[in-house]
Amino acid sequence: QVQLVESGGGLVQPGGSLTLSCAASGSIFNINATSWYRQRPGKQRDLVATIFSDSSTNYADAVKGRFTISGDNTKYTVYLQMNSLEPEDTAVYYCNADVVGWGDYDFKNYWGEGTLVTVST
Repeated sequence: QVQLVESGGGLVQPGGSLTLSCAASGSIFNINATSWYRQRPGKQRDLVATIFSDSSTNYADAVKGRFTISGDNTKYTVYLQMNSLEPEDTAVYYCNADVVGWGDYDFKNYWGEGTLVTVST
């Protein structure tokens, strides 16, 4: 009953910037936490950043100082602002969220389908 949809991926030059969006829809009572993950071909899916309901955040060491995660509670949307992009940032980026639905006792975990970010000249 809850869906996550990512958008904003595309081609960007090294040193450039890009902003990703994750929109949640459905029977939502509360979102406890939202994370961005990324996965390169043949590699495991790695955690990039997390934002919690109190607006506190965590970042992977590889993106600290370059990426910023933020959210708009009224729109159930989370963003990932990516600056100083490097070729190593090329990956499919996935949204993941712990969501409490109306009538549920606890949160459930959901994944989006992903959006591709390519950093290249």
